[in-house]
Amino acid sequence: MEKGLIQVFCGNGDGKSSAALGKAVLCCNEGKKTIIVKFMKRKDVDDSFLKRLEPELKMFRFEKNETAFLEMSEEERKEEITNIRNGLNYAKKVLTTGECDVLILDEVLGLIDEKIISEDELIPVLEAKSDDTSIILTGITLTDKIKSYVDYISVIEKI
Repeated sequence: MEKGLIQVFCGNGDGKSSAALGKAVLCCNEGKKTIIVKFMKRKDVDDSFLKRLEPELKMFRFEKNETAFLEMSEEERKEEITNIRNGLNYAKKVLTTGECDVLILDEVLGLIDEKIISEDELIPVLEAKSDDTSIILTGITLTDKIKSYVDYISVIEKI
């Protein structure tokens, strides 16, 4: 992956996160430090095999609740929104400090779809990227406002 680019895997088909993970493995193979921040993903998926790729690959999930967001109580939603914003703040910090070469924000576009965050909350994260750092975003819908920051778009569609 070229340095300093923003790439998106979006669309209604399956495999967006898998494609981003494939990019992560390729980047690790090139000696690049890669951080994945997962949003709106179940905890019960066994990704322990990825621990073998440390220290080049690190994965984080800030959400605590196992219940689907729309099925949570109002109080649980507020807590999860705080956790999600902590994840975004962490992503921005990682970019600001140059802690990684590649940052993957898995299902971050879904946060905008579900109105959990706004485009204006994601944009400062994208703007914190240095010329040497690449970002990969995944999710179903890419808005025009976010698209204006993107260098490459891969659309994965159901046929």
